[in-house]
Amino acid sequence: MATFEVSLVTPDGAAFEGEVEMIVVPGDAGEIGVLARHAPLVAMLKAGSTRIYRDRASDDVVEFATGPGFFKVEQDRALALVDDAVDARNIDSARAQEQLETARAELERVEQGDSDADRWQLEQRIRHAENQLEVAGRTT
Repeated sequence: MATFEVSLVTPDGAAFEGEVEMIVVPGDAGEIGVLARHAPLVAMLKAGSTRIYRDRASDDVVEFATGPGFFKVEQDRALALVDDAVDARNIDSARAQEQLETARAELERVEQGDSDADRWQLEQRIRHAENQLEVAGRTT
């Protein structure tokens, strides 16, 4: 099967770079699957599960719990820019639970008028923390 170059990048640097057969990202309107020679594409990403298939025949898949961001495909290259990417094998459930509780508390302050934090960003952080906990539950 044909391969293409994929980069999954966070503000801290690359979480994954390499030749793959397929990537599935959590698009804002639903999952987006990309194979080699895909048409050019630009999309917003929401928090969710990003799955990178290095070899689909042998089920060689790397899964990440990713935060919101952007996705771009051009020629035989895909780039996902996300605010966080945690390899499913390395998820710290205690950290994710703490992130979830912190974001929920801040969202409650927004709803009470005690904070001017961005509601959408808080909702995405909640979804990202919930996603980490969900992905961690599948890998244990």
